Amino acid sequence: MQSLEKKRGKGRNDYPVRAMWNSILAGIVFQHESIEKLRRELSRNGQLREMCGFEGQVPTSYAYTRFLKSLICDEEMMDKMFETLVEQLLERFPDFGKRLAIDSKAISSFSKHPNKHETEDGRRDLDANHSQKVYSGVTKEGNPWQKVVKWFGYKLHLVVDATYELPVTFKVTKASESDITEGFGEPSSMRKYI
Repeated sequence: MQSLEKKRGKGRNDYPVRAMWNSILAGIVFQHESIEKLRRELSRNGQLREMCGFEGQVPTSYAYTRFLKSLICDEEMMDKMFETLVEQLLERFPDFGKRLAIDSKAISSFSKHPNKHETEDGRRDLDANHSQKVYSGVTKEGNPWQKVVKWFGYKLHLVVDATYELPVTFKVTKASESDITEGFGEPSSMRKYI
């Protein structure tokens, strides 16, 4: 946060960096699927606004857009922050990282599909692609069922500590990347924790 606050400098501080960060985390915890849903909840819920650190009004959509762009531009800082948290967990819990599990999560892009334009202008997602996952089983009555989930976007591959249910490392890929290939490829970032 200090890095982001330093970047902001002495500019306007209508929406403090820490409050913006806290609200993004709150949006994830409370499963708000979009910034607009988060903003509506902040408008409705004064306690949440206060807990996040906002003293006045709810940040504008544009304020969130600028904040998220600043996070995206500093991916290296975000990775370092994650690694620092994992190292702190290793210090605090000696058995952290001993029992690992691998999973992945579909992440839909805000774009619905690719289009013929290939120039980057912020309105289309040039890195995402299509994928689908098929779930199947048998009901109590013995009838087979199948559910197909399709999405355009990405896949988050996670290696987590199975005891504490906390992430150890991660990798974001195009949606079509195989879980098996990514999961069992032992990412280089994982080696220091095994």
